[in-house]
Amino acid sequence: EAALKYVILGALSSAILLYGISLFYGLTGTTQLQHIATALSGTGSTAGAKLDNTGLILATVFLLAGFGFKVAAVPFHMWQPDVYQGAPTPITAFLSVGPKIAGIVVIMRVFMVSFAEQQIIWGQLLTAIAIATMVTGSLVALVQSKIKRLLAYSSISHVGFILLAFLTSAADGFYAIAFYLSAYAFMNLGAFAVIIALYSGNQDNEDIDDYCGLVHHRPWLATIMALFLFSLAGIPPTAGFIAKFNIIMALIGHQHTVLAILAVIFSVVSAYYYIRIVLVMFMKPAQHKFSPAYSVPLVIVLATTATITLGLGVYPAPLIDIIHQLSP
Repeated sequence: EAALKYVILGALSSAILLYGISLFYGLTGTTQLQHIATALSGTGSTAGAKLDNTGLILATVFLLAGFGFKVAAVPFHMWQPDVYQGAPTPITAFLSVGPKIAGIVVIMRVFMVSFAEQQIIWGQLLTAIAIATMVTGSLVALVQSKIKRLLAYSSISHVGFILLAFLTSAADGFYAIAFYLSAYAFMNLGAFAVIIALYSGNQDNEDIDDYCGLVHHRPWLATIMALFLFSLAGIPPTAGFIAKFNIIMALIGHQHTVLAILAVIFSVVSAYYYIRIVLVMFMKPAQHKFSPAYSVPLVIVLATTATITLGLGVYPAPLIDIIHQLSP
């Protein structure tokens, strides 16, 4: 079921994306991003020819819709919770990080760099998508009882947060998004690594209540999981706090105060369902014994992700320097 949903909806999104690309080709006569940007600015081979604004808006809508499926932005997110729940946890961990980061990077490359001068067209669309994504992901996650579905809606909420940074300048947006993606990769992979470690043949520990009293049997696993959840919630001193702080400050710096306030509000909302898992692990009595499936690679992943998640929150300067060097 998970595979079919991913394949069918993925094929649909690719078709929508390709249709948007074909419309841009019809408008500009090229599929090269640099040449499209030149044509849209009126300085290329199409200089003097008035581009069809309706066609340009329609092409942008199709392009955003295609990319929206790839990163599970609302209203193109329908596949993600079911695929996350149905796929094996290691596959879910990969899907939560790899394709999502790649999709965000491509959106950044296309809209923030190549189509920067057309922000008046795509900026309004992206604002609506970002707000809807952040609100939907945060609110629907509140009522989830399965931890993988909760992390799926959490991931949707994070996408909405990241998309807000596209509304700032290229330099500030690139820095905020690059840092957020770096932090998100490690804290999200770490959380799924804990879920993988707690999987056993007799019990998959996919319900949130299955984590009751984890601290009494596996204190170090509970502590690491709490670290990842605090980071996802944006609580200091973790990488997630620095990541969200960067985006909020970038929004304020570019006069998007209302969006910054919304981001803070829904960060508080998201903290509730993350802290709920922490309370289950630390405050409730254990319902069963835990038999973690440790392996050397898994222990290395847990140690690495935990160290970087905490390290980027305490001392983010090295990563900040690298991002500024790569900034366009």
